Amino acid sequence: QVQLVESGGGLVQAGGSVRLSCAASGRTFSNYGMGWFRQAPGNEREFVAAISRIAGSTYYADSVKGRFTISGDNAKNTVFLQMNNLRPEDTAVYYCAAHDKTYLSTSYYLTSRKYAYWGQGTQVTVSS
Repeated sequence: QVQLVESGGGLVQAGGSVRLSCAASGRTFSNYGMGWFRQAPGNEREFVAAISRIAGSTYYADSVKGRFTISGDNAKNTVFLQMNNLRPEDTAVYYCAAHDKTYLSTSYYLTSRKYAYWGQGTQVTVSS
């Protein structure tokens, strides 16, 4: 059973920081891409960040560049999202996702369609 479990969400004031974790089990994901998406009420699910260990590449939505950092710990089969200088518009449920194949093409990281596994999400609320 493949599982992705997010943790680290909560309530934070604007300008603060939160680190999200995504712990994977049932499969080793060191050769697969992993990403973070978010969805706020009334909005569509949107891409936030992704990492390809094979390509040595990270990808970020324009809205989070310079504020968020994605990283991975292969030994722990875990991916992190460090979120700094948070804004109220960052408030959303954050979802971890993982590929089930090794992809190198950038397009497969930036949209949700090619991610095979998803966590249940963790709420991040940024207050003003």
